[in-house]
Amino acid sequence: MSQIHQQTSLSRCPGCEEPLESGDLFCGACGYDLSAVPAPPEDRPTMPIAVPVAGAHAPAAPAAPAAPAAPPAPPAGPVPGAGAVDWPPASEVDSSDLPAPTHRPADLPGTDSGGKPLPTTAADPVRYDDRAAPDGPAGTDSSGDFALAAPDPRTAEHTSTPAAGTKLCVACRSGRVDPDGYCENCGHAQPRERDHMEQELGSVAAVSDRGLRHHRNEDSFAVSSTALPDGSPAVVAIVCDGVSSASRPDEASAAAASCANETLLESLPRGTHPQQAMHDAIIAASEAVNALAQEPGRAMEHDPHRHQNAPACTLVGAIMAGGLLVIGWVGDSRVYWVPDDRTVPPARLTEDDSWAAQMVAAGLMSEAEAYADERAHAITGWLGADSYELEPHTASFKPDRPGLVVVCTDGLWNYAESAVEMAAAVPPDAYERPLHGAQVLVGHALDGGGHDNITVALLPFAVTPHEAGPGVGTA
Repeated sequence: MSQIHQQTSLSRCPGCEEPLESGDLFCGACGYDLSAVPAPPEDRPTMPIAVPVAGAHAPAAPAAPAAPAAPPAPPAGPVPGAGAVDWPPASEVDSSDLPAPTHRPADLPGTDSGGKPLPTTAADPVRYDDRAAPDGPAGTDSSGDFALAAPDPRTAEHTSTPAAGTKLCVACRSGRVDPDGYCENCGHAQPRERDHMEQELGSVAAVSDRGLRHHRNEDSFAVSSTALPDGSPAVVAIVCDGVSSASRPDEASAAAASCANETLLESLPRGTHPQQAMHDAIIAASEAVNALAQEPGRAMEHDPHRHQNAPACTLVGAIMAGGLLVIGWVGDSRVYWVPDDRTVPPARLTEDDSWAAQMVAAGLMSEAEAYADERAHAITGWLGADSYELEPHTASFKPDRPGLVVVCTDGLWNYAESAVEMAAAVPPDAYERPLHGAQVLVGHALDGGGHDNITVALLPFAVTPHEAGPGVGTA
């Protein structure tokens, strides 16, 4: 019988199992070439399919990779008409009626990637990296851990003193940190210095934190102390918040805080009135931020994904000198007064340069409505080359009782907006422990969500007993 005739005798397509008609050369469904189907053997007797009988033999099968021996399958009874065939024991069992053989580790010899025999006993431990672990007992690791090319940070003894200026990894404490901020040993990304900053200086303390949502800390602060011409002390706290929509906001806040602080440390000892000194310090800080925009080739170099706006930031500061509390600000960072006697009402001492504050001042919206609006935090005053006409705000107060001055960015007051809420967040011992109090306030903002950078400075204000009176007065 010719192959063509043999093909037409097929009832179904070998490719898709579609029914065929007599004389078809190709499958009408899938296009299978029926002429390519090999001819059946001349003699193909029908034999029943039976479970192999133990002790029987089968025709030789094609060579296959060696497999471990397995327990023989349970014997089955003879099948009528199957003939006396001596089948060999099956090395693998696929039938769902029989359990698969269980292999022990010693039944599966092999080699590793280097061609060496794998161990088969516990006395011959595996070494995963011969380059990192020398031969002998000292190089073995029965725990199964990979051998490290560098010292294991869990067991390494740091006996050597790093060279001056060398920065070590905060994770493994043995690897050097490369210029990109990653450990050369374990690859751990190092925290940036500004991610979390704390400083305590006598009677003033400040804490700044990146928060939970921002990729970097764009706030900055400066705290210091000096002496007036009469020898009495003067304490300074400056807090700046970088405008995130501008270029290099972190540099703007750092420049403003540093410049304002230096200006005050120069003018206060000369006898300049603290309120005038604060005004001059804000003007100097504005000029320092403006200078950043004049640096060639820097606007997009720092962050290529940020729009090329001039660097900008807000500023708020406080001075305690000569029995006065002097504050100054531009933007929406704030100063709160929290009396040491918590039965006395607290107060907010600043007014925001913001859209919400303008709506409230104009009588167009209530404070609750204005700050609930999505435009509430759009600022109308800032330090930067593209700002409107600069109008520094300053005010002077003469507290008649001890209290705590809270100088902060909106990353904190977003979670304690009113003076009562801020006073409730300030721990009772913050007057005696200003650094701890600042840490607690930062934690309060982080617990609230930490959506922004958080910076707060605390200045305990002390008065002599004979100056005690009913509240805070404006000088």
